[in-house]
Amino acid sequence: MSATRVMCVMRAVPGALVALALVAVALTGCQSGSGSGDGRLDGKESTATRPSGYGTVFLDVRECSSFGKTSFTEVPCTSERAAARVVARYDGEVAQGPSCPPTTDFVLHISETRPSSDEDGDGAVPQGYACMRNLEPPHPGDPGGGGGPRTIVGDCVYGAGRGQVRETACDGSGRKPPEYKVTSAVTARSRCPASTALYVQLGGTEPVGCARPV
Repeated sequence: MSATRVMCVMRAVPGALVALALVAVALTGCQSGSGSGDGRLDGKESTATRPSGYGTVFLDVRECSSFGKTSFTEVPCTSERAAARVVARYDGEVAQGPSCPPTTDFVLHISETRPSSDEDGDGAVPQGYACMRNLEPPHPGDPGGGGGPRTIVGDCVYGAGRGQVRETACDGSGRKPPEYKVTSAVTARSRCPASTALYVQLGGTEPVGCARPV
């Protein structure tokens, strides 16, 4: 394992950069991989806007949204505009809140809205975030899908230069071919198999991902 390295995961969006360091760098020097998204999709800020007439909670669990270039709108799931479904919904900031489910495709930031005039009393929307799953494939959050807000078992990465790596699709359909694959998650590096060439900080109850060359 002379080539063993440690990867401290700081990404939260499809294809975002993660830091790569030599094994001599202690895990305590890395940011914790909480797994929560930062509300960006394809490099742009993703926010949600509220129309009137859809439920008591804006983008509640099992509700759906349309797709937009920089903003998303809640729509009925039966609508032809429906593109993604909420699989988890939390108030507050992403960094301080719970992690999205492992196979979440992307995360939406929900900005706080408090109208100055609100006749029915349901116009206020607290700050929060919604964990989204596309209604139709592709699903970048699936294992090996090449994206999503979390790094999970089955995901692949490639070296991007300057001591960094990026996630990529394991089937080779991404911009770059995969070089490492996360094959298991364990409680400590010592529990990784001898074939491990990269340690990935995942967070959760099994925070160390064991990755091998592909």
